[in-house]
Amino acid sequence: MALDKPYQDIPGTIIFDAEQSRRGYWLNQFCMSLMKAENRERFKADERAYLDEWAMTEEQKQAVMARDLNWCMRTGGNIYFLAKIGATDGKSFQYMAATMTGMTQEEYMQMMLSGGRSAEGNRYIGENGDAQAHNQPQGKSHPKKEA
Repeated sequence: MALDKPYQDIPGTIIFDAEQSRRGYWLNQFCMSLMKAENRERFKADERAYLDEWAMTEEQKQAVMARDLNWCMRTGGNIYFLAKIGATDGKSFQYMAATMTGMTQEEYMQMMLSGGRSAEGNRYIGENGDAQAHNQPQGKSHPKKEA
């Protein structure tokens, strides 16, 4: 049974807690495998075949193939492990973060240089700030699924 988690009311935020860690164990192990050049080569040669070697859920595999990091995180991925996918694709962490917000790299960089996303309207789910799921392309395309 899940513990009371008041932090789940923070829009645009997935907390990597013990439950998420268990959910994403094999997804994160797959990501760590990409630290080895031979595994990166095998993954790039046939993504599906390589993913099928891991005890991940079908949803996790689909999220990886779509390169939808928000979806990966909802299925238990940790951003520090998921960064290995971006590195395998030759993408910067800034690029990856921008895709998670629906912004271009330039827009994301300017937002961060200007102090980051405003807390106004983003303190709890139900406000109408830009971090709210209904204002994010990822929130519309892949609604949160309960495990």
